[in-house]
Amino acid sequence: MTDTPTFELDGEAVPFTPGETIYEVSQRHQANIPTLCYDDRLEPFGGCRLCVVEVEGYRNPVASCTTVAMAGMKVRTATAQVEKHRKTLVELLTSENPHKKIDPLRGAASQELVTLQRRYGATGERFAGKTSGTSREDDPNPFILRDYDQCISCYRCVRVCAEQESDYAISVMNRGFSTQITTEFDNLLEDSDCTFCGQCVQTCPTGALADRKALRAESLPEPLEATRSVCPYCGVGCSVDLMSKGDKLVAIRPARDGGANEGALCVKGQFAFDFVQHDDRLAYPMVRERGELRRASWDEALDRAAEGLAAASRDHGRHSVYAVASGRAPHESTYTLQKLIRAGFGTNYIDNCSRA
Repeated sequence: MTDTPTFELDGEAVPFTPGETIYEVSQRHQANIPTLCYDDRLEPFGGCRLCVVEVEGYRNPVASCTTVAMAGMKVRTATAQVEKHRKTLVELLTSENPHKKIDPLRGAASQELVTLQRRYGATGERFAGKTSGTSREDDPNPFILRDYDQCISCYRCVRVCAEQESDYAISVMNRGFSTQITTEFDNLLEDSDCTFCGQCVQTCPTGALADRKALRAESLPEPLEATRSVCPYCGVGCSVDLMSKGDKLVAIRPARDGGANEGALCVKGQFAFDFVQHDDRLAYPMVRERGELRRASWDEALDRAAEGLAAASRDHGRHSVYAVASGRAPHESTYTLQKLIRAGFGTNYIDNCSRA
């Protein structure tokens, strides 16, 4: 039996699987290695250089996210020299970003740079000067805010669009301070191949790409809370986090640990939730009387529905009853409806408007 290979991580022998990177192993052992260009769903990029570590025998620090672990390595993750390097990089990045509040509503990863700024005390003053990125305030789409003044060119948005969604809707043009995240021919998002899945928003570590609908709740004073649920719009069963402030649903985010979707979501699943609190939504039962709808009690409405269904089944047979469940209804309601049709009427005449 072959022994499991190990290397030394901050003085401790740690096991690894051949092919794993130093960063992947360090994450399992709670080594606090920062990064801004890393997303575990994407191919390692090594662009931000924040994850550098010292390896004994190597002339220079190496990017832990792209360096494959080898047996016998001696790795140090937080020496004074490495931390000084990281602090300088964070200060450089901060100098390019306007000093304004980045609300957590912008996206799931939007606080990553903010967290590192606090960790290293970066204010942006040390390297203040020229900046890069030009925001597209002229883009009228209702879903994604393109605030490129906050962009640090980590390319996570470009890579997730290509590697996870295979849309290739966004790309990079120019170099240096002229670097710009863009679409083909520098068009608006609605004129590109963008499907508004929101993957770019949720992976952005600075909030440069942000959830425009969520930001409508920026002024609400309540804390932002997440409740795990399952998207009802189709049969895939994507796990989602319902983001709320008080009793108001303000955003929906794909769950990174969702077994069916692994952080992905379609435009409906992520952005089509306004019906929940829409002014046109019925708040009480109504029944039709002499051609006009009037407000009724729940008992009256349920009795009226039961009488109608029973009469149809009695006069025309059980197959005269057919039900269609709504994709906007909770899963418990859908389950109850199919139980009523199958067990109550003895038929399988039931469907769902979103049975993809």
